[in-house]
Amino acid sequence: MKLRDLAHARSGDKGDVSNISVIAYDQAAYERVRQVLTPERVKRHLRGIVQGEVRRYDLPGLMALNFVLNGALGGGVTRSLALDAHGKCLSGLLLEFDLEETSA
Repeated sequence: MKLRDLAHARSGDKGDVSNISVIAYDQAAYERVRQVLTPERVKRHLRGIVQGEVRRYDLPGLMALNFVLNGALGGGVTRSLALDAHGKCLSGLLLEFDLEETSA
């Protein structure tokens, strides 16, 4: 099961920092995602892209998790050599996270 089956995502970027909010579709999905989607697993999933620290902020009232990814945009949107260095592409990539693979 992919993360996109239980949640959607919103993202933004500022300089070399990407901010991704993962918003669960319901309370049961939020509990599952909260247990599985740790900062360490997010960094591992985005290996080769995120060079710095990954911090997670829990927002239970919104059934959301907010991830701040430092060193994720190749120096920033205007400095990166990537074709699309914006945070939006990272949120799509995070939604490909396989919940089954990590919970085993």
